[in-house]
Amino acid sequence: MRQIEPIAHFRSPFTSKFGIPRQSGLVETLRGRIVFTPAFRHEEAIRGLEDFDYIWLIWGFENERSKESGVRSQEALTVRPPRLGGNERVGVFASRSPFRPNGLGLSSVRIAKIENGEIEVLGADLMDGTPIYDIKPYVPYADSHPTARGGFTEKREWKKLEVEIPEEIQSLFSSDDLQALIQTLEQDPRPHYHHDPHRVYGMPFAGHDVKFRVENNKCIVLVLD
Repeated sequence: MRQIEPIAHFRSPFTSKFGIPRQSGLVETLRGRIVFTPAFRHEEAIRGLEDFDYIWLIWGFENERSKESGVRSQEALTVRPPRLGGNERVGVFASRSPFRPNGLGLSSVRIAKIENGEIEVLGADLMDGTPIYDIKPYVPYADSHPTARGGFTEKREWKKLEVEIPEEIQSLFSSDDLQALIQTLEQDPRPHYHHDPHRVYGMPFAGHDVKFRVENNKCIVLVLD
């Protein structure tokens, strides 16, 4: 079988897995860039893409469990989605968990700008440095199914957090990065079985280590390292 190789890598404010949005499109203001490898760093490869609003990214999860065989144990056949609180299991193919047999991800992102052979996008759920294996245009007539059922994702409400960030910390970010940070924290990056209001979490974002805790449905940013 022919080995697939990255055609690009993703540049993102997120340099670790913690805090990355759990799905693409949840943080609409989050900016990232697709940087092509030399073999594909040519205008010809993306000619015509400017006529589309969204693209599909096929990419690779960078975690050890995804690199292992997904059929070695019965446990690998099921996962615990965050939407179900991290306690209930569903089949791996009934989820979008990163723990997959082949460690491949699929994300729909909005094109913000195409410039100098790179693609700037909004709403991605990829970590900095993520390998991208293919890019395809999103076509509404085939890809949009507004009346489709959403399984367990429709049965559990995802309640956003209120976010409190001191002004002196807000001033350290650009307006775009600040908005993306707020929307990210609203989604509650914590594992959903964590409920300790005194526990402090650290999330690398845009060159800063953002420290926060969550109490009474409020995310309170404490300090930056």
